Amino acid sequence: MGELVFVKLGGSLITDKTRPSVARTDVIARLAGEIAQVLAARPTLRFVLGHGSGSFGHVVGRRYGTRDGVRGREGWRGFAETAAAAARLNRIVADAMLAAGIPTWSIQPSATARCHDGQLVSLDWQMIEQALSVGLVPLIYGDVALDDVRGGTIISTEELFAFLAPLLRPSRIVLAGEVEGVFTADPLRDPTARRVPVLTPRDVETGQIKLAGASGIDVTGGMSSKVRIMTNLVRRISDIVVWIVSGLQPGHLTRAIADPEQAIGTCIRHAA
Repeated sequence: MGELVFVKLGGSLITDKTRPSVARTDVIARLAGEIAQVLAARPTLRFVLGHGSGSFGHVVGRRYGTRDGVRGREGWRGFAETAAAAARLNRIVADAMLAAGIPTWSIQPSATARCHDGQLVSLDWQMIEQALSVGLVPLIYGDVALDDVRGGTIISTEELFAFLAPLLRPSRIVLAGEVEGVFTADPLRDPTARRVPVLTPRDVETGQIKLAGASGIDVTGGMSSKVRIMTNLVRRISDIVVWIVSGLQPGHLTRAIADPEQAIGTCIRHAA
């Protein structure tokens, strides 16, 4: 079996987060082409692809407060609408991947995911493993989930990756967003912000890094949540390396996947 890499296309990257349900189809097509080029050059490389919900699921989820729990007829309607919005974006991404020649199989997380008070506790991961074994590229995404405390909630792609990583053991995880990694402040608002090239769990524990939230609507926590989830993961599994890169810059995703020594972004690893 070839090397396994998890790749997420962030919601802020593939949608216009200032306008509801607007996909950046040109960006999605380019990123699909970059992934296809990597697969053509390294056919033994295996991928689990994921994407965020951006201005599709997040806008609806925020309107109904779905992340915090689901109660009553109106809340469950919001749960269903959030799931439908996330699935619409997933179809756009899946079609772009297929058009680029990638044998993508879209897998709906909410069909099997179960949570306990906001924490993902079960998911039918064996179907993803089987898909990889026959040469398919599974595509998952941020989605709703049933929750035995909250009724329902929303799970992010990072949470799905963190659940799957100990089971499938990727060598690295690449998170592609708008900005080139983790910065000392929000680079979209502060021109003096500096990129952090390497980040470890200890850096976060000691408070050396100030984590910014999302610049748009993000009910799952923005950059702060991503870094927290990923640093917790590399603390538990020391041989996994995480790259946070900009997918807006052509070629940056390709580097992080195929040649991480040349990647431009922030590397999250167990130790510097």
